[in-house]
Amino acid sequence: MAVIECVPNVSEGRRKDVVEALVEAIRRVPGVRLLDHSSDSAHNRSVITMAGEAAPLKAAVLALFETAVPAIDLRAHSGGHPRLGAVDVVPFIPIEGATLDECVTLAQETGAEVARRFQVPVFLYEEASTNPARKNLEDIRRGEFEGLAAKLSKPGWAPDYGPPAPHPSAGASVIGARMPLIAYNINLATNRLDVAKKIAAAIRFSSGGFRYVKAMGIALEDRGIVQVSMNLTNYEKTPIFRVFEAVTREAARYGVNVLESEIVGLVPAAALVGTAEHVLQLSSFTPNQILENRLRDTREK
Repeated sequence: MAVIECVPNVSEGRRKDVVEALVEAIRRVPGVRLLDHSSDSAHNRSVITMAGEAAPLKAAVLALFETAVPAIDLRAHSGGHPRLGAVDVVPFIPIEGATLDECVTLAQETGAEVARRFQVPVFLYEEASTNPARKNLEDIRRGEFEGLAAKLSKPGWAPDYGPPAPHPSAGASVIGARMPLIAYNINLATNRLDVAKKIAAAIRFSSGGFRYVKAMGIALEDRGIVQVSMNLTNYEKTPIFRVFEAVTREAARYGVNVLESEIVGLVPAAALVGTAEHVLQLSSFTPNQILENRLRDTREK
């Protein structure tokens, strides 16, 4: 059985009843495994992780839109995370027995149906997009919901599917196919937002930092601290520990300590194994030494 992961990011992280309704809509779809969901009130955003084969996943995404579109009004939405739509971004990720090309096809088919059924403009991104200028999520989302109408009126910015104007309350959505990434945040023991933004600029690729890091600095106002919020798009080439060390060094330049770090959603085991190898200075360590890996290999034989 092919396993594809889907990680919708939804622009609601404060109203627990709405988040639960979104999650329940996915739970009701046969053939879909709900793996995780987490909400952040400062970001005002929820991340849902599910897995399954292509057809059930498409049905789950449509069920998510059916619940989210009437429940989330971006005209009254605010939060620390950039957003373009009520269902902001929907990536499909090959995990086992599935290819990236199959995820591209699934993204295209799902995007077309979302636009047809809900009248929400849909942009394709990453591997699902054939437009080099519209592969990067940040480029598509720049200007956010508030600038969306103006953006859609510009040459080259007609959506891949759906109407050439934003949905009045749900905006637009970005749907695509990509390899696994890690959503990773580092909290700093300070309320100085300028420090978090300077550190983010130092480590993200777009301003000269690590090739596979996207980062921004935000304030966690309810805690009185700031955060460097990141996506690590290739944990093999830019591992977690390398990013953590760099942020720690940059923070020290401003007399600031790292308070803690967090992983949002799920993470490949290999990413944590690599970090453990580095921190513990393990020699001659192999994945076969991991108990769960050995158990799985034994069952498969």
